[in-house]
Amino acid sequence: MLSCAGLPDLVPDPNYIQVGSYIQRVPMYNLRCAAEENCLASSARNAQDYDSRVLLRFPQRVKNQGVADFLPSKPRYSWEWHSCHHHFHSMDEFSVYEVLDVDTQKPVAEGHKASFCLEDTSCDHGYHRRYACTSHTQGLSPGCYDTYSADIDCQWIDITDVSPGKYVLKVTVNPKKKVPESNYNNNVVRCDVHYSGTAVQVSGCSTTSH
Repeated sequence: MLSCAGLPDLVPDPNYIQVGSYIQRVPMYNLRCAAEENCLASSARNAQDYDSRVLLRFPQRVKNQGVADFLPSKPRYSWEWHSCHHHFHSMDEFSVYEVLDVDTQKPVAEGHKASFCLEDTSCDHGYHRRYACTSHTQGLSPGCYDTYSADIDCQWIDITDVSPGKYVLKVTVNPKKKVPESNYNNNVVRCDVHYSGTAVQVSGCSTTSH
């Protein structure tokens, strides 16, 4: 058996997603930055300023419960400055967000790869923040959380083209496994979603391996 000593272990928080999800309708003129970052479905490319997009918003909190720092997969010189959000993104794919058909498990919305500015937002008692969202050093320390509230830009899936019905929300962290972890079997949260066309009910969120 391989030793797992000295590796991080990311775990997304299913309850955080479940209690904080909601629907928001937003006009395109408030989504120009998000459009530049490819956070919207491709149908938004032809939308006018006063056309609205329907966004399934949800928060995300990821804990490093391993014994080593989770560090960006990209070397410092290749981090990307995002002029819209005014910070450096150190990973192209920290998370992937998807809405799936409940029967076929096929995507029904254009999920997007969320690039992140990794930092220790908060830590468990006895642990200390060591990383911030800077141009010099980013990461997630053991015992600490990287937290994204539902109201920040791109913390959503564009479901404008999705019909009312029952679906699955799938959130995957470190999706390409570019950063080694001691356990990849806790990197996914799946939730039951009931979308009425005007509101959303999210339930049954749980951590899974796929």
